Amino acid sequence: MAYAVIHQFPGGTRDQYAASIAAVHPDGGLPAGQVSHIAGPSADGWVIVAVHDSKESWEQFRDGVLMPKMAAGITGGFTSPPQETTFAVDNSVSA
Repeated sequence: MAYAVIHQFPGGTRDQYAASIAAVHPDGGLPAGQVSHIAGPSADGWVIVAVHDSKESWEQFRDGVLMPKMAAGITGGFTSPPQETTFAVDNSVSA
């Protein structure tokens, strides 16, 4: 079952996003298991929405790439952990 992750970075900026995404998606593509990634400014910062093909693929990316990179610090990247919302995708419609 698909699994969605929403990360909100209060006070986050486009430049911080660009630095962070370059560090965790270094080849410019999506990591294994991620089927969608969208991001943009929100009323109070920056928001990222990613959909993975399963909760397990999200956890592999989170534990194997995202958290280690963020814990080590990303030059120019987000300076604090995001507010996170996750959920199993019940319905998905494509154009």
